Amino acid sequence: MSVPAAAPPGQPKKAATAAWIGSALEYYDFFIYGSAAALIFPKVFFDASDPATATLLSLATFGVAYAARPVGALFLGHFGDRLGRKKIMVFTLILMGVSTFLIGCLPTRAQVGTLAPVLLVACRVLQGVSAAGEQASANSMTLEHAPPHRRGFFTSFTLSGTQGGQLLATLVFIPIAALPEDQLLSWGWRVPFWLSIAVAVVGYVIRRRLEETPAFAAQQATGEVVKLPLAVLLREHWADVLRVIGGALVASVSTIFTVWALAYATSDSVGMSRPSMLWVGALANLVALAAIPAWATLSDRIGRRPVFLIGAAGSAVMMFLYLWSISTGSYPLTLVLGIVTFGVVYSAANGVWPSFYGEMFSTRVRLSGMAIGTQIGFAVAGFAVTFAAEIAGPNGDDWSSVALFTAALCVPPVIAALSARETVRIPTERLGERGAREVSQPETVTA
Repeated sequence: MSVPAAAPPGQPKKAATAAWIGSALEYYDFFIYGSAAALIFPKVFFDASDPATATLLSLATFGVAYAARPVGALFLGHFGDRLGRKKIMVFTLILMGVSTFLIGCLPTRAQVGTLAPVLLVACRVLQGVSAAGEQASANSMTLEHAPPHRRGFFTSFTLSGTQGGQLLATLVFIPIAALPEDQLLSWGWRVPFWLSIAVAVVGYVIRRRLEETPAFAAQQATGEVVKLPLAVLLREHWADVLRVIGGALVASVSTIFTVWALAYATSDSVGMSRPSMLWVGALANLVALAAIPAWATLSDRIGRRPVFLIGAAGSAVMMFLYLWSISTGSYPLTLVLGIVTFGVVYSAANGVWPSFYGEMFSTRVRLSGMAIGTQIGFAVAGFAVTFAAEIAGPNGDDWSSVALFTAALCVPPVIAALSARETVRIPTERLGERGAREVSQPETVTA
């Protein structure tokens, strides 16, 4: 096996910055759909005379992107391990920008009937394909550029970027949601989607200047790039793929928090205002921007497994408290518990999984392993919103059943972490190898 050269000076920081900005822009696009699906699309693309069914169908379109993500992961993971991380990072950002812009241009149900939701689903599928390759390629890029003793910290920039995108999407929607109803439903909701055209331009400028990772470049130079990464992945890393699938189910906490809880809190049964609940998400994401790298730095010291377990098990408990707080109608209580649940506790799992999952695989199949494993798990997480809407009953107010459902989805991540090997002190070039030994002192690499 070839040993990759050290990353050029400053390149780890450039890779982390590009991952942060790119993920923020990409997931701004992805998450504005979630806000719109909860607050607007039931009235614009579905039969508003039956609000409960319209909301259910709208939330189902949110999950469609997650169903498309495993398919996208197969293709983008293959080409990412064959052609390199950089090319996939540029492609995914452009695809997301274009597909999101097109959503803002779609005709409504009142204009074209049932064709409107069909077109909406088609655009959502393209969003899902893009997202399938975004995090895996960005995580692989940052991990392979990172100093070995700070892989957790550097890879966490991808997820803090994701939270930054979610924060930006929420902040954009706060003034939009405050518009008069007729303006909101006619043109207001389109503005956040139109703004996404900047994603394609900014993403290209940022990411085209990145250098390919030393690990992948070394494989290209020695002819070690595999022709069929999927075959190698399933032969040598099938157990780790299953662990990543199980671990990725923790994302259900995010989708329930972001979409279902928002719809529940603003429903007639609770009656909180749309702008006030959007502020809960905004402030929680703001806290997450600091919590994610903090948890990741802790994982560089004590290991990936304990930090991930704190996030997964803690989220199962905190979601009960958060959904209960919404049911009380107390906004201050909801605000505090929302910030603690999503901004602090969930950030433990969210901040460490890029390094935790990526370190399970060798360079030859890292992007494929992360993409396929996470996207299958994320697909379940995406449709968790739809299941939650069903579980909540005809009035959509059975929060305790939704909380129990969310806690159950946190069990596989706990099992995955308990069964995984600790990889924090394994050298980067030995990751994914059977019998690879930990080093007592981390290597020092100029960042």
